[in-house]
Amino acid sequence: MDDWYVDDRCTNCDVARQFAPELIDEADGKSRILRSPDGEAETRRFHAAVFACPTRSIRPTTGRPNQALDPFPMALDDGVLICGHNSRHTAGANSYLLPRPSGAVMMIDTPRWSPQLADRYAALGPVTDVLLTHRDHAAHGRSYADHFGARLWIHEGDIEAAPDADQVIRGLDPVEIGEGVTAHPLPGHTRGSVLYLADDRYCFSGDSFYWSRATRDLEVADSVTWYSIEELAQSLARTADRLRFEWVLPGHGDRRHRPADEMSRRLRALTERTRLLRPRPVDFTAVRW
Repeated sequence: MDDWYVDDRCTNCDVARQFAPELIDEADGKSRILRSPDGEAETRRFHAAVFACPTRSIRPTTGRPNQALDPFPMALDDGVLICGHNSRHTAGANSYLLPRPSGAVMMIDTPRWSPQLADRYAALGPVTDVLLTHRDHAAHGRSYADHFGARLWIHEGDIEAAPDADQVIRGLDPVEIGEGVTAHPLPGHTRGSVLYLADDRYCFSGDSFYWSRATRDLEVADSVTWYSIEELAQSLARTADRLRFEWVLPGHGDRRHRPADEMSRRLRALTERTRLLRPRPVDFTAVRW
């Protein structure tokens, strides 16, 4: 694909490959473009990769990408949107918008900070809550919450990352925090990791688990579990039977839609696999995206 290239700022974060895996893959520790998109659907996915990339490393040889082709916020189905415009300050984490029946909107984790982006997201409806899944994704929480006049949420285990949070989730018990939304504390990746469950349909799992394209299953990123893989195993054992969802929507790693019964089976199996894991040194290259 001669008219596009990946520059040397690429951090191999996997974001672009999530959006267009048939067009972009990995080689020599960074993303590479395989071929030109074919048709409208592939063109849309390719530009989603372009505008999600946290380092803006996918570039046309002619200069800047066409801003009119920015698809974000982009609907994943009729009830949730992905923000795009991932931030280097959250290691390229995905973030999401969850419209509620009242017309309000919740933001789960945050994209890069920009007043213009904030206004674009707020056009969907009043954003009342910014839900942080854990400390690694807290960089822009206060900026977005202040812009929206929203409440900022975090768990007490990661309060140092957002000491001015408006709402602090405490302990290990599930907490109802809004219309159809429950916070499930899930310490493991960090001490204060939280999973948000909405409508028994959407599971915003932060960095606790994700869908792997390599294994075609739910996985934990044990090689980048900062706090305790044993604690994560205990958290999953305590929580798995309480969760029913069709979508897994992580911060890092792929997202996937499957029937709720299938997701329940896969989560129980993941819980058993995680119980057998032991701590190991942090190694980003070991993650099976």
